[in-house]
Amino acid sequence: MHSTDRALDADASSTGTSQHVLHLRRGGTSVVVDLTAAPAPAIVHWGEELTESNDASLASLAVAARPQRVSGGLDETARLTVLPTPAGGWLGTPALEGHRSGAGFSARFEVAGIQANDHRATLALVDAESRLAAQLELRIGPSGLFHQRVTLRNTGETPYTVQALQLFFPVPWDATELLDTTGRHLRERSPQRRPFTFGTHLRESRRGRPGADATLLLAAGRPGFGFERGRVHGIHVAWSGNHRVLAERVVTGEAFLAGGELLGPGEVVLAPGDSVGSPWVIGSWGDGLTELSHRFHTEWRRRPQHPRRARPVTLNTWEAVYFDHSLDKLTELADAAAAVGVERFVLDDGWFAGRRDDTKGLGDWYVDATVWPDGLHPLIRHVRRLGLEFGLWVEPEMINPDSDLARTHPDWILRGRMQLPPSARQQQVLDLAHPEAYAYIAERLHAILDEHDIAYLKWDHNRDLVDAGSGPEGVARVHDHTLAVYRLIDELKAAHPGLEIESCASGGARVDLGILDRTDRIWTSDSLDPLERLANQRHTALVVPPELMGMHLTSPVVHSSGRAVGLGLSAAVALFGHFGVEWDLTSADTETRSRVAEWVALAKRVRPLVATGRTVDVDGTDPGIDVRGIVAEDAASAFFTITQVETTVAYPPGRVRMPGLDPARRYRVQVLSPGKPYEDAGQSALEWAAQGVVLTGRELATIGLRPPVQLPQRSTVVELTALS
Repeated sequence: MHSTDRALDADASSTGTSQHVLHLRRGGTSVVVDLTAAPAPAIVHWGEELTESNDASLASLAVAARPQRVSGGLDETARLTVLPTPAGGWLGTPALEGHRSGAGFSARFEVAGIQANDHRATLALVDAESRLAAQLELRIGPSGLFHQRVTLRNTGETPYTVQALQLFFPVPWDATELLDTTGRHLRERSPQRRPFTFGTHLRESRRGRPGADATLLLAAGRPGFGFERGRVHGIHVAWSGNHRVLAERVVTGEAFLAGGELLGPGEVVLAPGDSVGSPWVIGSWGDGLTELSHRFHTEWRRRPQHPRRARPVTLNTWEAVYFDHSLDKLTELADAAAAVGVERFVLDDGWFAGRRDDTKGLGDWYVDATVWPDGLHPLIRHVRRLGLEFGLWVEPEMINPDSDLARTHPDWILRGRMQLPPSARQQQVLDLAHPEAYAYIAERLHAILDEHDIAYLKWDHNRDLVDAGSGPEGVARVHDHTLAVYRLIDELKAAHPGLEIESCASGGARVDLGILDRTDRIWTSDSLDPLERLANQRHTALVVPPELMGMHLTSPVVHSSGRAVGLGLSAAVALFGHFGVEWDLTSADTETRSRVAEWVALAKRVRPLVATGRTVDVDGTDPGIDVRGIVAEDAASAFFTITQVETTVAYPPGRVRMPGLDPARRYRVQVLSPGKPYEDAGQSALEWAAQGVVLTGRELATIGLRPPVQLPQRSTVVELTALS
């Protein structure tokens, strides 16, 4: 039971609080706030739920966290408060940086009031001298995620320029190792680790979107933490524009993670009475990265707008036809897709006016009459008669200089100077914060959706925002543009109930919970190379539930890497998400299409588990073998893949574990893969694979079984079913 919210002054109490301490708890997480810290409250614990603590012990915990005065320091050692600033003695990264036309830079917030219940609190903070007020929201979600957001208001009579506004998450002092991700196009979310030493580890995105090189999560943990064990805390900024995250360790004994929006010069100037809100910054923790990620997955799945129906198996036409559109070719491809069990057919780039390659046409959102003399209706009718949904690729935020729109409205292009910003993919960015540009794009998208039976938009975003302003000598525009994108997507979905939208951005360059709070999946990467996808998908799933990650099996020779891959490997890797096909199936022979159909059937069989189960990534395997799985929430069933990445020194290899099951239950273990990928190694039969075995969850987690001997780039799918 949760208490009713009640108003508190700075010395009052409510459920989970004393006069001096605020205790928020939910979903296995506790956050303890020392209300007596000066000048503002301080978080003294974020992590494991303190189920045995009472008011007296929590008050003692707050006292135990207070630092001593030390020689050579301030007369009162500054603390990491909820909104730390230099005026309070804080010498680390501040929560707020700003000024009034170059003056009035100092801010020092104190508590004016508190609204709280057992898992949520709103702190009213004021600085009467600087004429600023802040409202800090602290919330623990049902799965134990810790959310923070701050809204800053200008209570003065002159404008106030906000330069930085960010949220702080203290982490244990023994969290001395950092994990984040980096990457590039075709290799997003590659993990990297480093010691968490004194100073600041700063990651910033200045690309107008998170970017392929952005870190999805910044995590700090005990040295050697892995997926299965090792205490770890991490934060994510739920924002689709410029952002920053940092990890900082200071000599006064504070270690923390912080994050927020990265604001451009003059991007947010508050007129008297105006306010600005930060994005939500979300923290998770766990004994291992798997537990940390499950908090994200569980809470995201509880949202009212989360997709509930089975994720339709999707065929996207890009790598099948590119810009070579013809009705005959595409209807033949739709026939082949339907025959193997595909449920959604998505027409990619090339359908609109003048778009015969990637150099022209963006912005001219009218069906190209030279390619489609009867419009898209004949193709859509054919697709729908086959029982498939129809989807369409769009890139509403972009514009080619070689387009009618650019020639008519060059003033709608984001730029900071007379000269256009450097181009990328021969395109620029449309300023959706410009009211007329927004109205044009909104009208075109609504018109397309009104005229056609379209269930799905693949919303692409194929370039970074560079020197993005409202025009020569104008203002920085990333903040307003991002809010305009959110508003446009929200309006489209409200006007077209049931419409699903995928967030694609040169593959996986806009992956964040801000965009995923209003879309239905992300395109995880333009790389469909299954070996490259193993690390990408594992680290994307640190935050993103698997059913929201687009994962397609690819053609025999991968478009992005040129690697020749087998169907079994490609399909097995794609099982761990929203399954689809990126391949010209009309070029495949009858036997190959039959095997594709088997994998599609298997994907449909396991997708309820993918959409509701708990991901498992197994630590400590041989470097040549990857083991991962998904376990049902009630632990009654699971499937794992054993993927041979490369040859191993041990031959045959040693046993592999399958954790995450109910230790006391008995499970039948059997191979589920279409075909027998381990038989082409020229070895004798693997006995347990031939006849199946029954093992307890504890035996599977701690002892395991012999993996099949496989040639490199093979994968075996294993099903586990509880017998009791």
